[in-house]
Parts: sequence; C-alpha cells; structure tokens
Amino acid sequence: MTLTKTRRGLLLGCALALVTSLSGWTNEAQAQAFPNKPVRLVLPYSPGGIIDYVGRAVATHLAGPLGQQVIPENRPGAGGITGTDSVARAPADGYTLVLMDPAIVINPTLQPSMPYDLFKQLTTVSMISSSPEVVVVTPQLPIKSMSDLIAYGKANPGKLNFASAGIGTTPHLAGELFKQRTGVDATHIPYKSIGQSYPDLMSNKVQFAFSSIAGALPFTTDNRVNAIATTGKVRSPVYPDVPTADEAGLKGFEVDLWLGIFAPTGTPPEAINKLNEALRTALKNPELIAALAKVGVEPRGTSPADGDTFLKAEYAKWKKVIEDGNIKDN
Repeated sequence: MTLTKTRRGLLLGCALALVTSLSGWTNEAQAQAFPNKPVRLVLPYSPGGIIDYVGRAVATHLAGPLGQQVIPENRPGAGGITGTDSVARAPADGYTLVLMDPAIVINPTLQPSMPYDLFKQLTTVSMISSSPEVVVVTPQLPIKSMSDLIAYGKANPGKLNFASAGIGTTPHLAGELFKQRTGVDATHIPYKSIGQSYPDLMSNKVQFAFSSIAGALPFTTDNRVNAIATTGKVRSPVYPDVPTADEAGLKGFEVDLWLGIFAPTGTPPEAINKLNEALRTALKNPELIAALAKVGVEPRGTSPADGDTFLKAEYAKWKKVIEDGNIKDN
C-alpha cells in the first residue's frame, strides 16, 4: 500500500512538472508567435480629423514590419472616451490598440467620472507624432489675424462661439487656454469630430476653432474658412505664410496635438516590444513620413517607458489648465 502511494505521488509529481513545463513552453511559443492574426487599431473619433488620417496611414505602413494586417476602426463618442474605454477593457493580448491624442490625459481631470483608469488600465506602446493646431475663423467676419480675433472678442463679449472635436479634446482645451490668456469670452460648442464643425464655421454659426491641420486643410485650401495662426514653436510647412500664435502676439502659446498608441495594461512585454519596434520601423518609412507631412504631422517614436513619462507630464500640464480655469465638462 505504501509503495503504491509513493508511486502515485511520484507519478503525480512528474505529471505536474510536465504540465508546468508544457505551459511555460506554450506561453513562450505564443509570445514568440505574436502577432499571428490581424491587429485592430481603434480610432476614437469620426472620419475627417487627424486621428482618422494618421491612424489609417500608420495602419497601412505598420502591417509590413509587424507581419500582420492592421485594421483601423472608427469608434467615436464622448470626446474619444468611448473608443478608448473599449480598448481599456479589451483582452490584454496585443491585438487591440487605440490611437489617441491629448484628450486621453485631459478627460480624467475634466470629467466628473471616467469608465476607465488611464494609468491602471492602459499602457503606452509609443508616442508616434507631434503636430500644431491651426486657428481657423469664419470668412463672414472681418477677422484676418489673431489680434483681429482678440479685438473682436473683447468688443463683442459673449458673441463668439468656438468649435471643438468634443468635450475634453485638444481643440476644446486649446480654446479654453486661449480664453485664459486673452480674457475673451467665448462659448464652447462641441461636435463629434472637428470635421463636422466646418459647415457651421462656414455659415457663421460658430466663429472660430483650434483645429487639426488634417481637419482644416480641405476647407482652408479653397478659403471656405480662413487660417490665421498655428500653435507650434515654428511655422508649419503646410501653412508657411501663417504665423505662429507666438509670432501673432500670444507669447509662449503652444499646443502640441501629439498622438500615441496604447494597449490594455497587462499586455505581455514581448508583444509591447514587438509593436514598438514595428512602429519605429514604420515611422522611418519615407512614404509614411511624406503622407504625414501633408497634414503637418512630424513622426516621433519613443520607447514605452519614455512614452509613459511624457504622458504623465502632459497629464500634469493640462490638469493645471483645467483647474486654474475652473473648466467644466459643458
């Protein structure tokens, strides 16, 4: 009886060791095989803006170095929260990512409640680009410069409306920062995407917006709206004749419409690293660089750790703007 129990114990121990060994081998094999199916890239805004344009361009050029198709998917709503939340709750396997702008660090402070915790449920794969915004105004008002806009706003308090891609988006906070810096009284009008605001800009239902260049370009090219300033440190190659906000008199006024790619927290480090390496390779592709340059976007590429550090700094920056201005989500 004792011998039988001993044999059974030995057999059980061997079996457990074999299962553990096979499990480890399977996990290692799965990590090495990543990716073995298409990757989904969620774009949390409607078509027509910078997220949509850059997301689709990056997805196309990322497929090669990643070795799998990358499928862009628009999931708009709530200033980017809806699509981002869907990724925060997705399986942490590297196959579901989100491309997001500074709204990802703005919303946690601006919104009274959030469906996900940015720093607990999402991790940075890479910051991928930087670009300025462009200040556009309706052609139906005699506004040709930032000084004109400020003067008109002060002479007509409460009569200016400014558009954005939604509450908590970069165009929204850029407009709020403009109000803080100038003392202009203007009402925020949120849209589902910046592209959807342009018919109202053209008809003077809203008077100005801080827009992505991607969203503005189709309308500034034929002067359906007027571009009066950009928000970078230097002039945008897309608008070489348009001054920066700093040049136009708003000293130190800069807004970077950066973009980053994020994955659910818990995604295996091997998958994060492979995604990061593939992104860095894609961002060096001359075709992608040229495509991004058309809308004033400059490729970046960071390590996951550097991306996380940058994200936390941007969170602190915009939190101060929101709290100093007592900005609410309406």
